[in-house]
Amino acid sequence: MKPTFTQLWGWPLVLGVLSATGLLSALVSEGWGDVWSWLALGVPVLVMAWFSWGRPPRH
Repeated sequence: MKPTFTQLWGWPLVLGVLSATGLLSALVSEGWGDVWSWLALGVPVLVMAWFSWGRPPRH
């Protein structure tokens, strides 16, 4: 069974859009834009950290 486009690329695209909007917001806005940039750039980092730590082996 072959995965669909959204099953394969859905989350990477979401993380990419978050990163792009976070970078753009950090460059051009003040106040709430700074808050958004921290959130939008922090979420992909947290996701990568979560998956890089691994999981305990299953028995």
